[in-house]
Amino acid sequence: MTEDFTKQTKQLIDSLKTICANYGLGNDGNEFKIITQAFLYKFLNDKFGSEVKHIKPKLAEDGKWEAEAAKLPGGEYKLLLARLPASSARLKPEHFLSYLFSHQNDDDFAKLFDDTLRAIALENNDIFAVQTSGGAKVALFDDNLSNYITDVSARNDFCRALINQLVNFSFENIFQQKYDFFSTIFEYLIKDYNKDGGGKYAEYYTPHAVARVMADILVDGCVSNVKCYDPAAGSGTLLMSLAHAIGEDNCSIYSQDISQKSSGLLRLNLILNNLVHSIQNIVQGNTLLKPAHYTGKDLTKFDYIVSNPPFKLDFSDDQPTLASSSYSKRFFAGVPNIPNKDIDKMAIYLLFIQHIIYSLTPNGKAAIVVPTGFLTAQSGIERRIREYLIENKMLLGVVSMPSNIFATTGTNVSIIFLDKTNTEGNVVLVDASKLGTQVKDGKNTKTLLSSDEEDKIIQTFKSHHAVEDFSVTVSYNEIKEKNYSFSAGQYFELKVEYIQMTIDEFKTRVDHFQECLKAFDSESIKLSRDIQESLRALTYRDYD
Repeated sequence: MTEDFTKQTKQLIDSLKTICANYGLGNDGNEFKIITQAFLYKFLNDKFGSEVKHIKPKLAEDGKWEAEAAKLPGGEYKLLLARLPASSARLKPEHFLSYLFSHQNDDDFAKLFDDTLRAIALENNDIFAVQTSGGAKVALFDDNLSNYITDVSARNDFCRALINQLVNFSFENIFQQKYDFFSTIFEYLIKDYNKDGGGKYAEYYTPHAVARVMADILVDGCVSNVKCYDPAAGSGTLLMSLAHAIGEDNCSIYSQDISQKSSGLLRLNLILNNLVHSIQNIVQGNTLLKPAHYTGKDLTKFDYIVSNPPFKLDFSDDQPTLASSSYSKRFFAGVPNIPNKDIDKMAIYLLFIQHIIYSLTPNGKAAIVVPTGFLTAQSGIERRIREYLIENKMLLGVVSMPSNIFATTGTNVSIIFLDKTNTEGNVVLVDASKLGTQVKDGKNTKTLLSSDEEDKIIQTFKSHHAVEDFSVTVSYNEIKEKNYSFSAGQYFELKVEYIQMTIDEFKTRVDHFQECLKAFDSESIKLSRDIQESLRALTYRDYD
């Protein structure tokens, strides 16, 4: 049944994309806004219908709930709205999809379409608006969505095409589905728009394997009434996976991200995954310079933090401010200097790690994606952060992932797990770099983990099992003795294989090695002479 819903939903998305292409918006930056907002309008319309039919079953008797709801007296309709769940959009009869469908032949239908979406956004601003760090509210729908069609004469037909496509589909049978279903739909919805402002493949969602490993290792047992946070949330894949592991009703989601596009995607993700109650906690803004979540005069502390922060990014304009004494408490290990060349490679992830450490409750847990080089760097901010984690006894473990687990980068990545209650120092180090199967993802190569491989990582970590060349459990003192290295490979037992041989066999083998070495030396000398002769043969020619 779920497979059928998935297929039908993807067909709806494809149909909306075809309409946009037919009206000149194919591969246009504004196509993304139209597709996601039309999809969201339909979802909210059907969710509203499902809720009101549950409250007043008589509305569902003839299958035309919209017509029956529109006939309700004003007072009774207001009472119906008051009984809706807090996460449901409040719609008036003139906001229904059926109303737009019945008025599609109006002379100014595009204006009616735009006005309807605007009215829904204003009516539900307290529920669905995203904040900026400056306090402004970003409404659910854009004003005048039809204006993205530059040909004024085509706007009515374009809006009619959208409505006629939406009216033939129903979300109602999939509202009970959970994260696994909607994560697939969400990725399909945004896959053609998964690029940053420069047109580069940006991967607005973290791969499922990474998200699942992080969530399932962090959440160990039943928890409730907890705060979950991501300071570089993107579209919220990590937060959705974490909330799913905890239970959507058992947690509140908090986030911040500098990207307007990411914040809009996260809002959509929260709506699809029954986490509307957390939309008020989404903030679009600069986390490092202006963190948004405060409790009193100090930053809010969180029970669970997950993050896949940007690794390298130019923040040279903000660096002097972040390096000032007013930020020193949060950035205890220091702020990266501005390099003389290639400022785009400033290691901004080091600031996010420190911000996360500072933002944990006394019993807090965190999982952070880092470049694997962070695990062994012998100096600088990287080393100071690792020392801090060990000296303050808050490292739970590390999982080193396969290369190309992200299609966007060949950088090897690892996940560091923090737990401020792990004072005994039972630290699990896992080297999962050899797992996975490489596949092509467009022009990129990506490594996919099977469900069994994900389970192997999770269960090995949680059971603290030592598996040869895969995992090891170490103490804080052992990590200190290894110069604070977090790399599993440096703790694996070095095995020496002994074989029986006679003295003649031993002499024969040594003689063979010596002969090979002589041959290599001879070849090296010859190669060196050839290179020198080639260099002497070079001449200078002036073509002027």
